[in-house]
Amino acid sequence: MKRDLNLIRKLVLAAEDSPTGFAGDIEVDGYTAEQIGYHGYLVVDSGLAEGVEFTSHGDTSPYWRISHLTSAGHDFADAARSDTTWNKATGMIKDKAGGVTLEILKQLLSAIVKSQFGL
Repeated sequence: MKRDLNLIRKLVLAAEDSPTGFAGDIEVDGYTAEQIGYHGYLVVDSGLAEGVEFTSHGDTSPYWRISHLTSAGHDFADAARSDTTWNKATGMIKDKAGGVTLEILKQLLSAIVKSQFGL
């Protein structure tokens, strides 16, 4: 399964929207449980959130549930929340052969936000 940066963004923003800070079960329209579970793992693995693995022997892919965002996850949410900022950053990387890393995307988002403040 390929990493979907848009789904990572949606999972982080959905976790942030929780009124209690506990994300619980997150569903995202247009994505399967397998895609959400695997990308939940990627969000946790990248340090954007804490989570719990719920993978069982019958599952076809890893299944992780995000429990809450880390400080880095909140920083990512702040930088990625604006559709304009997100589209600008992903537009810059769209035509790059082989894609880019999540770390590069985070740096691009940070640079775009900084430029909005004249930094």
